[in-house]
Amino acid sequence: MTIKLFNTLTRQKETFEPLEKGKVSMYVCGPTVYNYIHIGNARPAIVYDTVRRYLEYSGYDVNFVSNFTDVDDKLIKAANQLGEDVPTIAERFIEAYHEDVKALGCKQADVHPRVTESIDIIIEFIEALINKGFAYEASGDVYYKTREFKDYGKLSHQSIDELRIGARIETDDRKRDALDFVLWKAAKEGEISWDSPWGKGRPGWHIECSAMVKKYLGDTIDIHAGGQDLTFPHHENEIAQSEALTNKPFAKYWMHNGYININNEKMSKSLGNFVLVHDIIQHHDPQVVRFFMLSVHYRHPINFSDELLDSTKNAFDRLKTSYSNLKHRIQSSTNLTENNSEWLSQIEELQTQFKREMDDDFNTANAISVLFELSKQANYYLQEKNTSVEVIQTFLQRFDDLGEVLGLTFSSIELLDEEIEVMIEQRIQARKDRNFALSDEIRDKLKELNIILEDTPQGTRWKRG
Repeated sequence: MTIKLFNTLTRQKETFEPLEKGKVSMYVCGPTVYNYIHIGNARPAIVYDTVRRYLEYSGYDVNFVSNFTDVDDKLIKAANQLGEDVPTIAERFIEAYHEDVKALGCKQADVHPRVTESIDIIIEFIEALINKGFAYEASGDVYYKTREFKDYGKLSHQSIDELRIGARIETDDRKRDALDFVLWKAAKEGEISWDSPWGKGRPGWHIECSAMVKKYLGDTIDIHAGGQDLTFPHHENEIAQSEALTNKPFAKYWMHNGYININNEKMSKSLGNFVLVHDIIQHHDPQVVRFFMLSVHYRHPINFSDELLDSTKNAFDRLKTSYSNLKHRIQSSTNLTENNSEWLSQIEELQTQFKREMDDDFNTANAISVLFELSKQANYYLQEKNTSVEVIQTFLQRFDDLGEVLGLTFSSIELLDEEIEVMIEQRIQARKDRNFALSDEIRDKLKELNIILEDTPQGTRWKRG
């Protein structure tokens, strides 16, 4: 079987054939680290982590790079508001990002380049564009000559005359053309800046990714990915910059995930529905959040709400219950061989079906349906009077293998008695401090781990549910 993926550049599914046999170069646009990441940032993190996992499961050696934008207008504004410097704020939220996406089951990138650590290569890139006639300096700023790049608009499938200026590009009298975009911004008084041939300043948003891709992955890469909102202008501008410089295709395949709506409305600060991952995972199991994100095909829009997460938790718990029941039953199973081949064949067929769904543009929604079928067959098998260790081990192994592809774990965390006692002491102290929110949070966490608390006049007792 071969992997097919939808290429935004061609607007069709294509057979995946990497530039180098057995190896995949993959770049995913990362966050601007001026705050905790929101649920919209979480979707590409989860989606492309899963793509990476499946490529590795399929035998590819994946070089996965995802950047941090650690200097831009938003960071400078946050620094001014908080009375801190930009590097301090960026470092804080880079650490928070790692904590949040780790909780969501995402593996770290092979390289996490930062803009502030890439200034030299960005300046070299801009100088080369000026020398080739694709950029010009104006009062300390440097702009890209958009109309000089004849293929501009090929990713967003718009002609250059139809394109609007992107959200992060402001009209400026110093531009020769309204569609020209900034590569280097002259520093304003008091702003963080670096020396350059055009005076003190900092990089524009789009140039950073072009420079980082070239440094860490080369002139042409296999997969460039990000949210649908990045198609234009960000990714369109990356293509223009990189291909003007190298005269080579920038990326062979372009992947874009769909938008997230909150309670059927577009997420925005103005609507007050801006949901941070940092807050969500305080109240919901991060694995359930990941399971929810993967329950819809990555290119489709997804609606997010607490009610939908609760429903997803119930579905995810069914898979965990099947896994737990298999674990429990294996202790009383024997080395029976009768009917083993029939069951083992069914399990193998489900694994093949899982691969078939993932090969079709990483269809995690259908792949999860296969997991439910695996759970269903496991439940049927456990109804038999006599069960085989071999069959149960195979069921468990498939749960583990396919769960690993999706970044999901079905085994429950087993707390030691002393760990439970520590959590109970923390809850007692929280009640004394009248911190009832923390007290309830600890109680609910223990309940999720199947630990039931009983508050009695003699103190708090616990038992396993």
